[in-house]
Amino acid sequence: MRVFAETGDSKIATVYMADFGDEKIVEFVEALQPPFTRDERWVLMVSTLFGCPVKCMICDAGGQYKGKPTANQILQQIDYLVDKWFPDRIVPSEKFKIQFARMGEPALNPAVLEVLETLPSRYTAPGLIPSISTIAPYGSEKFFERLLEIKNKFYQNGRFQFQYSLHTTDQTQRNKLIPVRKWGFAQLAVYGDKFFRTGDRKITLNFALAEKMSIDEAVLLKYFDPQKYLIKITPVNPTCQAVKNGLVSYIDPSRPEAQNNLTSRLNKSGYDVIVSIGELEENQIGSNCGQYVLKYLQSQNSISDGYTYPIQSLA
Repeated sequence: MRVFAETGDSKIATVYMADFGDEKIVEFVEALQPPFTRDERWVLMVSTLFGCPVKCMICDAGGQYKGKPTANQILQQIDYLVDKWFPDRIVPSEKFKIQFARMGEPALNPAVLEVLETLPSRYTAPGLIPSISTIAPYGSEKFFERLLEIKNKFYQNGRFQFQYSLHTTDQTQRNKLIPVRKWGFAQLAVYGDKFFRTGDRKITLNFALAEKMSIDEAVLLKYFDPQKYLIKITPVNPTCQAVKNGLVSYIDPSRPEAQNNLTSRLNKSGYDVIVSIGELEENQIGSNCGQYVLKYLQSQNSISDGYTYPIQSLA
């Protein structure tokens, strides 16, 4: 792995760009959550595919799909960041989250499962919490069966974060946003109910919510028990694809009344709700999920509020 460029601010987030040869490029990210220090909360986001074949309307990682990294290639991304700050591989962070969520749908690469089995013995990290965010693509049943076994063996009692990317409860809208075959809500619920055990973190239903995209409490309650699931509302980040497709974020810090109304409705239905806006400067860095700095560089487009940090060449 040759890391050839980076961008960002080490006090907030840094995006690294790496080349594995044969035009196989990945990005991986390390982020803090101010005001917390690295010893308190440290988040890594690694790529699980070279590009992504899914091509979600809000994500720049779609297209230019070059295949699946091996487990070793995924681990190299993690090792690079761990070794930078903790060369003895003793990670003292109280919360050390590794998100398989930078480039690629993780359920399309079985090597992710091998990495999950390796992590507990690779680092001394009491705060380790792996995080899988998925659209649950059709045909990925074997991946999820094994994921359940791994979670129950290595990551019990709240040490694993599992998330479904829904974005809307309207199936027609969801199929447009995520244009591949995937599990419907009924199948998501069956697996989620099997995945959740007492002591686990609640399963997250993530909505990167665009204007005119609906969240219907009745649909949620039909499938997803508030005792097992929580809801996370995030902005639609200013990616090339979101701008191209005219998707405007419903979540806007300048209009808190909109998100407050939505949160109130969902709370009344029994759901815990997280509105996750994060540091706005992460948009300029391009460190948010769905942002792909190289895609922006190749497009030569200017995006308001996005991708404005300079790229530092490490070649």
